[in-house]
Amino acid sequence: MAELIREGFSRGIWTGIITGLGEDTVEVVLNGAPVPDVDVAPVSANRHKITVPIRAEVIEDGVQSFVIQLRDGSTLGHFTLAAGSALDDDMRAEIDLLRAELDLLKRAFRRHCAETSA
Repeated sequence: MAELIREGFSRGIWTGIITGLGEDTVEVVLNGAPVPDVDVAPVSANRHKITVPIRAEVIEDGVQSFVIQLRDGSTLGHFTLAAGSALDDDMRAEIDLLRAELDLLKRAFRRHCAETSA
């Protein structure tokens, strides 16, 4: 069974290592279409390096999700690219929600500690 190990994103190229690939073929999909120029090269007996160049024309405001999958459709993993000012509002809203949840948990924990120590 193939497994994806993420290496990271640098200079417009996302890289990772795939172990246990065997004879399967890998493709990367963005918005339902294959991403061109993806390279999967053997590194050692059971390891392949995948490089995914991100073309400028796919970078736009919002979040882009790249799905790495075998040709049979089974998903190995994914990575996302987020950009633009619209993202600022999403991040602020998410942080506000996390803060509210943290405050709720702190109150519940303090109440629990007070009840069990008394």
